[in-house]
Amino acid sequence: MTVNQKIKLLREQMLQKNITAYIVPSSDPHQSEYVADRWKSRAWLSGFTGSAGTVIVTPEHAGLWTDSRYFLQAETELADSEIVLHQQKIPHAPEHIHWLAEYLPKGSTLAVDGSLFSVGHLRFIAKQLAHRNISIISDIDLIDLIWEDRPSLPIAPIFEHDIKYTGKSREEKIAEVKISMQSKNAQYYFMSTLDDVAWLLNLRGSDIEFNPLFIAYCLVGPEQTYLFIDLTKVPPELQARLNTDGIILKSYDSVKAHLQSLKDPIWIDASAINVQLYNMLEGEKIVRGYNICRKLKAIKTPLEIKHIRYAMKKDGVALLRLFRWLEAMLEERGVSEYELAEKLAGFRAQQAAYFGESFPAIVGYKENGAIVHYRPMPNSSATIQKDGILLLDSGGQYHDGTTDITRTVALGTPTTEQKRNFTLVLKGYITLELAKFPMGTTGVQLDTLARMHLWQNGLNYGHGTGHGVGFFLNVHEPPQGFATGATTSRGTTALVPGMLTSNEPGFYKTKEYGIRIENLILCKIHQETPYGTFLASEPLTLFPIDTNLIDFDLLNESETQWLKDYHQKVWEGLSPMLEEEEKAWLKKYIDA
Repeated sequence: MTVNQKIKLLREQMLQKNITAYIVPSSDPHQSEYVADRWKSRAWLSGFTGSAGTVIVTPEHAGLWTDSRYFLQAETELADSEIVLHQQKIPHAPEHIHWLAEYLPKGSTLAVDGSLFSVGHLRFIAKQLAHRNISIISDIDLIDLIWEDRPSLPIAPIFEHDIKYTGKSREEKIAEVKISMQSKNAQYYFMSTLDDVAWLLNLRGSDIEFNPLFIAYCLVGPEQTYLFIDLTKVPPELQARLNTDGIILKSYDSVKAHLQSLKDPIWIDASAINVQLYNMLEGEKIVRGYNICRKLKAIKTPLEIKHIRYAMKKDGVALLRLFRWLEAMLEERGVSEYELAEKLAGFRAQQAAYFGESFPAIVGYKENGAIVHYRPMPNSSATIQKDGILLLDSGGQYHDGTTDITRTVALGTPTTEQKRNFTLVLKGYITLELAKFPMGTTGVQLDTLARMHLWQNGLNYGHGTGHGVGFFLNVHEPPQGFATGATTSRGTTALVPGMLTSNEPGFYKTKEYGIRIENLILCKIHQETPYGTFLASEPLTLFPIDTNLIDFDLLNESETQWLKDYHQKVWEGLSPMLEEEEKAWLKKYIDA
């Protein structure tokens, strides 16, 4: 079916049920960013494959709301359909809800699949639409009625994340959670977010592409912990170990009935539990709180940091071998963007403890680099030649860490404008990394530092400057980050020692080129002063920055010294793992 045919079927269902508007989000029942194929409803309906976006269908209008990372991609993917692109001014802002509040007639009926909306999100929608007397139906999945070949849930087996990497047993982590529970006299703590379930129980899976997760819910109780999962996914020997550790396995579909049976206080995070599950709980027994596991896992332990440092070295070696290969190949022939992404995955796979890529590699050559979340496809990739600029944003999943790195390189002679803009981006990166700031400083306060040099030249970029990163978990891990506003936790969360965050300013010239520089940085204590504890950042990512793109006249003394020090750090980290020819290439690259 075409997109327009799918929308026509959806409207027929809406008409039968007297629904004025239907929202199709990008989420799943676990509020995930990346979802299993079964819940890719928005992509199936609209044809837009970006990871962030919301579709709203009414009798007269079909619209997609997404942010500037995806504008060019959305324009291309929506071109043959009636869906109208609504360009969000602020990433993650609820601009589609404001549109509904203006567009829908008074007394209208809005419908959603409540399993895909958190309680907090649906309450916000209801509040925004209250003045229009709009009723909301939250127990209907219209997509399921028209998606005839909808994929089933994945059934891949789960496995343990070895304690030699985690450093803490699941019993120790559960004990930490229970300490927080005691603060509110909660007898139970319920989790639906997949990365939190995986982290707490030291388990991993492969249900979702690029994320080592599995579909499940978890309930921590006073005596036992319950894991709601497809039981066929748990090997018998693992079932036995979990039972020994006090983990009771129950079927995935039994979670509603189990929640409904609870009579003691239960701690939930309203931003993480979906509406359908929330409705199973007795209101007076609900203890509203934060996501306990999210706060715990955001602060990496010394052992995790040790492993992450080694994962960064392995990742740097893989990238070095990729760029050496690319240089050699370009002497003979062009290389497609897709081939380069596949080759990079192959070099990573040669490294110990490799599991997979952490997200689809963004390989943007020339004008494709201006598409912020561009993903090359087998039959539509550009051919990389010995000229222009290449933007490569990629990451790996290793049992000992998750990586995310972006490098922009000149394959020919860059223009004066390109060198200036690259250098402004680099100055922003350095300014943010070198910042010293007091405990309690949030991401929105620091984000400006990465943009200030671009702003002074009338330039900017439309995405946030950074996101948290998991430990063999999600490459985008809340709560911390660097963002321009307070619409998400990335802007409002205070940085604390042990947090691992990306630093990735950029600049994009539509239909010409894209620039981004990204390292993962570790928050550390800088010094104790009479005015409090001051923090600083350390770059953990190890790969040189292309000096061919730098206008050194624009760098001040401290920035030039930073570059020299960083490249020395790269050399010390990578050279012991390299062959002699590879060392020579790295030395030449760094000394250029």
